[in-house]
Amino acid sequence: MIEIESLVAGYGQVPVLHDVSLKVAQGELVGLLGANNAGKSTLINCLSGTVRPRQGRIRFKGEDITNLAPHKIVDLGMIQVPEGRLVFPQMSIRDNLMLGGISARARKQRRQRLEQVLETFPRLQERLDQHAGTLSGGEQQMLAIGRGMMAGAEVLMLDEPSLGLSPLFVQYIFETIAKMHRMGLTILLVEQNSSLTFRHASRCYVLEQGRVAIDGPTEVVRNHPATRKAYLGM
Repeated sequence: MIEIESLVAGYGQVPVLHDVSLKVAQGELVGLLGANNAGKSTLINCLSGTVRPRQGRIRFKGEDITNLAPHKIVDLGMIQVPEGRLVFPQMSIRDNLMLGGISARARKQRRQRLEQVLETFPRLQERLDQHAGTLSGGEQQMLAIGRGMMAGAEVLMLDEPSLGLSPLFVQYIFETIAKMHRMGLTILLVEQNSSLTFRHASRCYVLEQGRVAIDGPTEVVRNHPATRKAYLGM
């Protein structure tokens, strides 16, 4: 479903990704691990079109999307839930969700998807008219994921969904992620928390200084000496 081939990317004169290749098949939950500044967020931003690669190719469902505009990538069904959630704090939960379904592709099914989101996250239904900025971090993460669902995600790219959350909310969020995966959603999980990633992903990639240090089935990656080196910097 997603194919990245020999990707090179960075910011200005600063290189971040070096010859990165990665695949995510339809229906998979694939983990992307790495220490801070390993290049995880840069990679997911390349996939969403907010960072333009210098070299390499990105394909989605066989179509070359390397230089496609972000809104067109969203229209194809590849949706990023950004690190830090980035909800619109002065807008209501309802309006945040409806904005998620604003594209021409998603607009026709906004009502049905809103019902699905509220069924998935009942806490949001209780607070639909509340400003998003007044929610807790865990509730904002629910809203950010719900906004991605509203866009009609075929692939959901989750960037550090456990960041800054209490253990209780982390457990709830990851139970929800697992449920969505069981329902057939393809997920690319970008996480620094290795134990959570190993618990839920069938395959993993570990980035070290912008390169893929190791990849393969979760058990192989978990037990590989390079994982400790790449993830812990040891």
